[in-house]
Amino acid sequence: MANALRVIIAGGGTGGHLFPALAIGEEIKSRHHDAKVHFVGSTFGLEAKVFPVKGVWHTLVPIRGLQRDISFRSVGRNILLPGRIIQSMIKIKSLIREFSPQIVVGTGGYASALPLYVASGEKEPIPILLQEQNSFPGITTRWFAKKAKAICVAFQDSVDLLKADSVITGNPVRAGISDGNKESALKTFSLQEDKKTVFLFGGSQGSAYLNQQMSQTVESLIESGIQVLWQTGDVAYDSYKQFDSESVRVLPFINDMAGAYALADLVISRSGALALAEITVCHKPSILIPFLGAAGDHQTKNAQSMVNSGASQILFEKSLSQGDFTRTILGLINNQDQLNQMGKAAGGLGKPNATSDIVDNILEITK
Repeated sequence: MANALRVIIAGGGTGGHLFPALAIGEEIKSRHHDAKVHFVGSTFGLEAKVFPVKGVWHTLVPIRGLQRDISFRSVGRNILLPGRIIQSMIKIKSLIREFSPQIVVGTGGYASALPLYVASGEKEPIPILLQEQNSFPGITTRWFAKKAKAICVAFQDSVDLLKADSVITGNPVRAGISDGNKESALKTFSLQEDKKTVFLFGGSQGSAYLNQQMSQTVESLIESGIQVLWQTGDVAYDSYKQFDSESVRVLPFINDMAGAYALADLVISRSGALALAEITVCHKPSILIPFLGAAGDHQTKNAQSMVNSGASQILFEKSLSQGDFTRTILGLINNQDQLNQMGKAAGGLGKPNATSDIVDNILEITK
């Protein structure tokens, strides 16, 4: 037991950084049952809710990112930041001293920077590995790229930008995501076999903008004989549940995402890195509408990588009219040849073994 592998995995804030961390931890444990995996996140991030539910061994530190907007609230938070950093540093140093990890893995977000900083700054530095989800690398990845033993990335663009020891592994996706069964999904969602299905979702929280667009387009789709599977997110569900009908299934949250993808002839989504990882692994054609507020405009860059490969069409929020949205959906959904080509191109980008490849790199470093 003394020789059991000990790994710290740090990352969170949003699902985009958190779920890869959890997937990597699960893969390590599935290969080495006696491995000690300790997660680090922020008390202000999604992980504060998710870690206890998942029952994983974890430490939360009181760190949050620099607030870039100008408001009393943001200024107040920024004033508290130095104190939070000091508190968090003390907690991390103590954890690393007691836990003595053989490697620290960073999946991004403000919660990952301090563990990487402490690990790489030790008298005898602890090896660090970075997992970067986006085509435009996040600030934590850019800071620590030169110190990392390996950087596991999802896009060629990241390799070109980082000029460091990068390997293209793809992004971890949830287990079984591409194993959905269309027949059972039709029953699960009470939809019809003889109609084409558009699947719209804006991440686990939903997207206010995508919901609004769909609410203005859904009648045209029904009139054209198209059915819709629509995940609104919990907060917005009450505003859109009146659209639920024989041809439209409106849900706050979809547990059976594998079934949803299996059913979808066309996916409409934001272009967060994890959504794209799932879309490609499931070989699905897509319309992508990048989120304007994404750091470094990385969602546009992510989407552009998909468009360049012929896997997706991109629509821009700034210039998108209601008519364009409807026309684009109908133009695609009624062109089976184009759907097939896009699905094939998406599949060519998919990396179903991403989690396994990332863990191979971790185990290689800790040998």
